[in-house]
Amino acid sequence: MAINTLETGTQNLGQSPKLKSRSDYGRNADGSRQSPVGAWISRLVMLLVLILFSLPLYWMLISALKTPEELAQFPPTLFPTEFRWQNFSDAVTVMPFWTFFRNTAIITISVVVFSVISNFIVAYGFACIEWPGRNKVFFIVLATLFLPFPVTLIPMFDMWAGLGFVNTWVPLIAPALFAGGFFTFLLRQFMLQTPKDMMDAARVDGASEWSIAWRIVFPTARPAVTVIAIFAAVGTWNDFMGPLIYLQDTSKQTLSIGMQVFRSVNAQDIQFNLLMAASFLVLLPLVILFFMFQRYFISGITLGGFK
Repeated sequence: MAINTLETGTQNLGQSPKLKSRSDYGRNADGSRQSPVGAWISRLVMLLVLILFSLPLYWMLISALKTPEELAQFPPTLFPTEFRWQNFSDAVTVMPFWTFFRNTAIITISVVVFSVISNFIVAYGFACIEWPGRNKVFFIVLATLFLPFPVTLIPMFDMWAGLGFVNTWVPLIAPALFAGGFFTFLLRQFMLQTPKDMMDAARVDGASEWSIAWRIVFPTARPAVTVIAIFAAVGTWNDFMGPLIYLQDTSKQTLSIGMQVFRSVNAQDIQFNLLMAASFLVLLPLVILFFMFQRYFISGITLGGFK
């Protein structure tokens, strides 16, 4: 059937491009080869930028491994004289770290799943289905990007308070059920690359819109979907304002609030080594997430704007 042929073509479209040969590396966009001096300079610049952006993470890690006495030394040491791994176990016991971690993980996973589903469906309607006024409605969706968060803060709180959902996770998760302007724009631009002939042939063959969306469009849009999942995960994991406004019970709060509680409780004598250890544990899942999906992340960002 035609739908099977379309699936085969879609798989070929979704495959990663062929790897460059050794002779292709070090060439400019026009095909000319870079000079050895220019290639070494570009590598040196990238190495310096890498070191510059890695310094905060390195300083956080070595501070988490120092003793309080060494941490108070001036000038500070660039390498711990004594590795105190106990700081990590102490950091998760001075506050209900695992409770905050569980709450944050549940909220983040829920938001990621709902964001991917809702934004994919809405973007498919804007990119792959012809209907009157489609572009005008899409411009209205893009206009929501210009609404600053403080403008919608009070009306949203009044709405959730009127519904009785304050001090619950609903205000933090439910908005993900409705597509956002930026995610919809990113997915729509990526979906526009899907050949319309393939979708038209599938419709002639009797395939439903759900089948076309899942079996033809979704495989080609997988990099963009991964980018949306990463953005949603990072934004929700680091969200501070939402839990601060809607969550009042300590057992329901997230890591971002827990870190602030740890600082406020120990305001007179903050143990910075434990604070850095807890901060590193909070940051570690995001670092792992990025390195696991960096290939999809980079391809989704670089290819999403081209049609």
